[in-house]
Order: sequence, then structure tokens, then C-alpha cells
Amino acid sequence: MIGALLGRVYGAAAAERRQWYARHPSRVRRLARPVVSVGNLRVGGSGKTPVTAYIARLLVRQGERPAILSRGYRRANPQNGVTVVSDTTGVRADVDTAGDEPLMLARELPGVPVLVATERARAGQMAEERYGATVHILDDGFQHLQLARDIDLLLIAEADLAELVLPGGLLRESIDTASVADAVLVSDPDDAAAARVVEQLGPREAFQVVRAFRAPRTLLDNTETSIGGTRVLAVSGIARPERFVHDLSGAGVIVAGSMAFPDHHRYTRGDIDRILETARQASADLIVTTHKDAVRLERFSWTEIPAVYLPLDVRVTPEARFSDWLLERLRACR
Repeated sequence: MIGALLGRVYGAAAAERRQWYARHPSRVRRLARPVVSVGNLRVGGSGKTPVTAYIARLLVRQGERPAILSRGYRRANPQNGVTVVSDTTGVRADVDTAGDEPLMLARELPGVPVLVATERARAGQMAEERYGATVHILDDGFQHLQLARDIDLLLIAEADLAELVLPGGLLRESIDTASVADAVLVSDPDDAAAARVVEQLGPREAFQVVRAFRAPRTLLDNTETSIGGTRVLAVSGIARPERFVHDLSGAGVIVAGSMAFPDHHRYTRGDIDRILETARQASADLIVTTHKDAVRLERFSWTEIPAVYLPLDVRVTPEARFSDWLLERLRACR
């Protein structure tokens, strides 16, 4: 009861914040090039970063020069101003100054500038002036109201529909806020759940996100490997570790045990020692982690028990309809 009451207060404050920016458009910065925002309502992992990468690749194929603007959440060594994580020629920052998700994007998207700043309008201006960006992708941007966006994409799952607002639940804003999105991207894997989400939210543009792992890669030298039928210890520092364990089980591996750390956890030598000991106790042949964790774990030695990570790919379906819709919206806003 207390949590629900506090959630209503928090939700009302979040709604008032949106209304304040709507009443004060002069406080909203607008970039010269279009901004596509990828965001969500739930705290933590909903697949925003893989969707951001997917959209960047889609735009590159269409001849655009996208730039990714990120906050760089929980960086160990944040810098003042704009941090260039990568430019058109290569990666320019490490995980401590970039943050795990921006660095992961920079490595996944060669040639696509990734910039990190608290004030993302400054990062966007730099991307336009220095790298000739023709479009910006705002990673985790649904609540970043200081920057005007031309297309608002909202990731949502059926579980979000019954969720409460913080602190009683996991939503940053009320589910009703979904009405301001230009399109919802439903992250549930089955069509029936996606249909229920669309039915409850009402008529709007809606697409579905399909997730799939690529071939595992080793932390030691980043080479492809195979883990089918292998006994593994699942290690993750993400918002929804249970989903990672579930996906592993569905990929044909034997999950002998799991260890969950806080989202964006900064691993220490002591953590690694505990991971190795847990793997030994579980008789695990391999340690398996997520792509996001890999950029924080790769600095350690994994010779005693090999460690691999699973790159995650997503598709927004129906792909042709989504591509046509997104490109048409970009043409219209120009």
C-alpha cells in the first residue's frame, strides 16, 4: 500500500515534469538533424542498446550517417563535456570513461560515432559539426526531455502493463505515458503477448522485437567458439539476470549455476576469485556472460576456467514495414 501510494506521487511528479517541458519549449534544445529516441518505461534492461545498434545499421544501409548519443550511465571515470567513445575511424575511449553500453556500441558499429555526455544536445552538435551526422539516435532517451526528438520509440513488454511506478514497482513513469510515443516496440517473444500489449495501449504504430544470440566469443582473444551441450556458470551484472539464464537454457547449454551482480557492476579481483570458485564448485566447464558484462570483465585473466560472452542481436519486425515507416518519418521531419 505504501509503495503504491509513493508510486502515485512519483508518477505525478514525472507527469508534471513532462508537462513543464511542454509549457516551456524554450528550455528544450533542438538539433539541426533529426533525433530518433530509443527508450523505455521500466528501470533497467529492456533491450534498448541492441535496438539502438539495429537502427544504426538500418540507417547506415540507407546511406545515412548516424551518430549515437548516450549518457554513459555509471562510468567509473566520467569526463567533463563530451566524451568521444568512437569516431568514424575507430574507438577512442575505454570502459571507465565511456561506460559499458557506449563502448559495446562503439565496437559493434565501426564508423558510427558514439558520443557520451550528460547534456546530449552538446554531443549532438559535435556529431554534426565534426562528423557530418545526418541523424542522431538517442540511446535511453524517453525521459531525456531536454533534447527535442523527432521520432520517439518506446520498448515495452506485457509485464510492464501491470507494473507500478517507482518505488512500489519498476516503472519510471506511468504506463499511460506510452501514448506520447510515435511507435511501441514490443519485446515479448510471442505474438499473443504482443497482441495483448497493442490491444491495451490502443491503436498506434506497433512493432515487435525479436532477440537471438550470435555465436559465442571468448573473453581471452575474442574468437568465435561453441558452447552447445557444455556445462556453464552464468555470470551477469544486468537488470534482468533471470532472462539471461532462461535464454541460456533455451540455447542448449547446461546451466550448472548462476551469479548475478548489480546492473553495470564494476568487477573487482575479489569478484573474479568468487566467480572462479563458484565455477569450480559447480563443475562448470565454462563461464558464460553477457556482451555488456564482457567489456567490464575482459581486463581479467580467464586461463584457469575459460570465459565466453554471447553477443545479442535483435530485429524489429515486420522488418520491411518498420524500415519503410522509420524512413518515411525521417523524410517528413526534414
